[in-house]
Amino acid sequence: MSVAIMPRSLTSRSQRFLLTEWWRSIDQLTLMLLLCLLCAGLVLSMAASPAASHRLGIGSPFHFLLRHGLFAVAGFSGAVVVSLFTPRGARRIGILALFGSILVMAALPLVGFEVKGAVRWIRLGAFSLQPSEFAKPAFIVFAAWMFAAAKRDPNVPAVLIVLGVYASMILMLITQPDFGQSFLLTLCFAAVFFFAGMSIGWLLVMLGVTMMGAFGAYLALPHVRARVSAFLSPDRSDSFQTDKALEAISGGGFFGRGPGEGAVKYDLPDGHTDFIFAVSVEEFGFLISAMLIALIAAFVIRAFSNALRLNDQFCQLATAGLATLIGMQAIINLCVNLNMAPSKGMTLPFISYGGSSLLSLCFAAGLILAFTRRRPGAYRT
Repeated sequence: MSVAIMPRSLTSRSQRFLLTEWWRSIDQLTLMLLLCLLCAGLVLSMAASPAASHRLGIGSPFHFLLRHGLFAVAGFSGAVVVSLFTPRGARRIGILALFGSILVMAALPLVGFEVKGAVRWIRLGAFSLQPSEFAKPAFIVFAAWMFAAAKRDPNVPAVLIVLGVYASMILMLITQPDFGQSFLLTLCFAAVFFFAGMSIGWLLVMLGVTMMGAFGAYLALPHVRARVSAFLSPDRSDSFQTDKALEAISGGGFFGRGPGEGAVKYDLPDGHTDFIFAVSVEEFGFLISAMLIALIAAFVIRAFSNALRLNDQFCQLATAGLATLIGMQAIINLCVNLNMAPSKGMTLPFISYGGSSLLSLCFAAGLILAFTRRRPGAYRT
């Protein structure tokens, strides 16, 4: 009997040892900041969900809150699972996610469905998935791997390989069309390129191509021209959402109207997604909303701080690039809410409702946790 019991006992001990080792080696502050951000997102979703359900004619007032909670639990669980892997294992997951996302993006014209004139999603039962959201953190991991490999072996054509993958992704994003994701992907790619210490000439070429592409999109695509014109000349165009967001922000004041007392959210179509920050300021005030921004900033700064002390260049580049992704997405969303940038359909990281966005950002957070674990020789003394 003892022989039959021994394997289960050893398995139980190994599982306990794995979790104990994970808890000791994980960056606990980053993990707690992630959990706090997800909880804050649920609180704000509770405030915005009834208005969104009422506006869309959905019977359950907490329809979006329940779905947000499901995505938050799945995202946090996925982040923990990814953080259990070694840097090599996490890198393999990222690269597999990249090529899987590219394959699905390429198949969108056949299997995708259209929303507001864009084909960006595929259906998975009662849910929809946007593959480009997962392609962003996965591409950063791939670019960091290639640039780190080029540092070890100058014969590796890292720049050409990464540029080829980047160009194919941009082409697929433009055909959807999704210029917001294209812009964010370009910023993150340039950041990883810069962190890797690559040639300034290559950066200038990228900047020139990006500017020419943006100008070409403005000339050739009516919806891009309409958004830019609406931003530059709000008096002559329809800027309803931005005006409502500014009204909510100005009406909230320092302490807000109180939880559930916001009025503008009933007229704001994307109050639970892209403009969740405006709802936050109206109901909870500038003070609480500033603390929310500070939480996101603390997460990003902590990731950069850990990246600076890592010994492995791949882990450094990947962590810094993923932190840039989260930080730049937050900045773009806040700029849109404050009418400092054209509307791009960009969510506030870990806060806004949106299954694909929330899951992909938790995936990025899990990768950061995996790359920054305290292993022997991982950090400089």
